[in-house]
Amino acid sequence: MSRKRSIALLAMMLLVLAPAARGSGFLIYEHGAAAMAMAGAFTSLAKDPSALWHNPAGLAFLEGTQIMGGATFILPSGSVEFPDYPGSPSYDQVHKIFYPPNFYISHQLSNKTVIGLGVTSPYGLGIEWPEPETFPWRYLGTKSDMITFCINPAVAYKLTDRFSLGLGVSFIYSKLTQSITRYMMMGEAGLDVPADVDVDGTAFGFNAGLLYKGNGYRVGLNYRSRFTLDYKGTVSLDIPVYETPFAGTGETSFNFPDLVTLGVSFDLSKKLVWAVDFHYFFWSSYDSYTFHFEVPDLALTEDLIVPTLWKDSYIARTGLEYMATDRLALRAGFAFDKSPQPASTMDTSLPDADRTTLTCGFGYKLGRLTLDFAYQFENFHERTSERPDIFQATFKTQAHLFGIDLGYKF
Repeated sequence: MSRKRSIALLAMMLLVLAPAARGSGFLIYEHGAAAMAMAGAFTSLAKDPSALWHNPAGLAFLEGTQIMGGATFILPSGSVEFPDYPGSPSYDQVHKIFYPPNFYISHQLSNKTVIGLGVTSPYGLGIEWPEPETFPWRYLGTKSDMITFCINPAVAYKLTDRFSLGLGVSFIYSKLTQSITRYMMMGEAGLDVPADVDVDGTAFGFNAGLLYKGNGYRVGLNYRSRFTLDYKGTVSLDIPVYETPFAGTGETSFNFPDLVTLGVSFDLSKKLVWAVDFHYFFWSSYDSYTFHFEVPDLALTEDLIVPTLWKDSYIARTGLEYMATDRLALRAGFAFDKSPQPASTMDTSLPDADRTTLTCGFGYKLGRLTLDFAYQFENFHERTSERPDIFQATFKTQAHLFGIDLGYKF
């Protein structure tokens, strides 16, 4: 195999990794502990500054100036077994903790108009597998990390005392790093070649929402637009027979999906509220992507098209909130998340699967100060890949999430 052809194949394998994260596909939805404790069923409630994420129309009902900030601490764990590989080995993920932050501020301009600003990290996380030199799927990747930051100003307006609408725009920044190994023929000898990708990019999007408050019930609708992240950065190939790595440049674009959410909530009593949300994700926009790379020292330039074949998916959420006292709220919830990723394109950077989620938490008010805490357990259904190009792997994944937010009303 020629050197150029080997490098081209290596670059193609780098692209297979894609963003490695958790959520529907690679979405993180936990951006407010009160909502998180109700399994995210918050579209029709949107009663704190995290409305900027869950439904901007809810801002219209917030009084004065309010700030809120915190983080979600995510502790994933997982394993993979290779039944078709000699010895049927199994591996556990390297333990990591992720902590996407959130910050919100809202300000009431008038009885009808409220403005706000939210900062969230809606796509991200990562994964790392041990023993990268011998890991059976090392040619599909051994380490991936992705972070995003979304800056989202919005405005909400009350059309009536019961009905409001909200509109916002978003600036998104993302950074993606990947590590992979490629088996390459150099003359008559075969070598494992470590490779690294380090790229970043920006995009713009918008969100909009509607909220109606009836007698004992509420209805909310939230929309977040699709956007395209254009990544640019470097590619490094560390060929063992050479003293220094080969440096190159790479660029690609990922299409992120539209998100539509319908939420309803009901007052079952003066103290008990029941909420239900249904999310629909247009992940079919992420069906493939093209990677352009150049390695000047090898006189190599190429465009590669990588199919991902994702499908539209959904999440169903339901949650309860019980006001135990005027200050203390107790919350719990359940969600089912349908994976958009087909088994035929699973890899070690994003072994996605259908999942079920259980949540609980509380909120406490002390004067103008509020404290919200949430715990979430996610169980990914066991899933075996169906890749046509390599031996198969069975993945098991779980995650524990802890959310905390502090708020203050001026």
